[in-house]
Amino acid sequence: MKMLVTGGAGFIGSHIVDALLEKGHEVAIIDNMVTGQKENINPTATFYEIDIRDKEVQAIFAKEKFDVVFHQAAQLDVRKSVSDPGYDADVNIIGTLNLLQACKETGVKQFIFASSGGAMYGEQVHFPADEEHPCWPSSPYGVTKLTCERYIYYYGLSYGLKYKLMRYANVYGPRQNAHGEAGVVAIFTERLLRGEQPVINGDGLQTRDFVYVHDVVRANVLAMEHAESDYFNVGTGIETNVNEVFTGLNEATGAGKEEKHAEAKIGEQMRSVLSYEKAKARLGWEPQVTLQQGLVETVDYFRKKS
Repeated sequence: MKMLVTGGAGFIGSHIVDALLEKGHEVAIIDNMVTGQKENINPTATFYEIDIRDKEVQAIFAKEKFDVVFHQAAQLDVRKSVSDPGYDADVNIIGTLNLLQACKETGVKQFIFASSGGAMYGEQVHFPADEEHPCWPSSPYGVTKLTCERYIYYYGLSYGLKYKLMRYANVYGPRQNAHGEAGVVAIFTERLLRGEQPVINGDGLQTRDFVYVHDVVRANVLAMEHAESDYFNVGTGIETNVNEVFTGLNEATGAGKEEKHAEAKIGEQMRSVLSYEKAKARLGWEPQVTLQQGLVETVDYFRKKS
């Protein structure tokens, strides 16, 4: 089949591209290269350097006649969404609508969307959060993900577009951009390997559900093969606080740094952890990489890259 991966030069998107090519699919990438990296682009894929908001995207869809779209491109930085919610909404909502219109007009069969369980559910009322957890986002970024999910549902209802809404926990691993994409693991790893001091926002007791990128890719591929429109959490069901992540990376890098804390950031949740029971039941998916394994592999990647 013919696949499109938006954000295919980025962190998660580039790994999805690799996995689809390995399965024998024909793959194209759309990426504006704001945070994407040239070295992430698989040379076997067709590459279009273009913004998802650009109307020329429609012409690409008309030419390529995609079967499936994996929409990974986004403004990912929660703090940037707080400081500039208009830009966040423009990229994430208007960009997604541009793609959905192109899907409608060119007969795309399936739309697989990178959503965010952690950001979209907001401060949780039960732990871990399942897919029926109330959605009260505490950041503009979370609001845009929720809004996109509702638009995708509309296109499915009105035009028969099959969809999968993949609600990611905190994804980490090789190729994460410590400068252009949100991700405490990548940021801490790079600083520790440079001998610099990472700074933990607040008391560091805020928890996240850290899921390894290869597990996330496998969830996306399994979701593509699932017949019906659906929505899934993609997480581990395990809460880990930021201090623990720092300690694990400090050991893996051998940096020997002490914890250093700063003021907490506006819009940052205190606890976030997702149940993956639905994905296990319907897709046969569950996480395979432990946090300890994943942190070591991530450090190895950054060490080789530096």
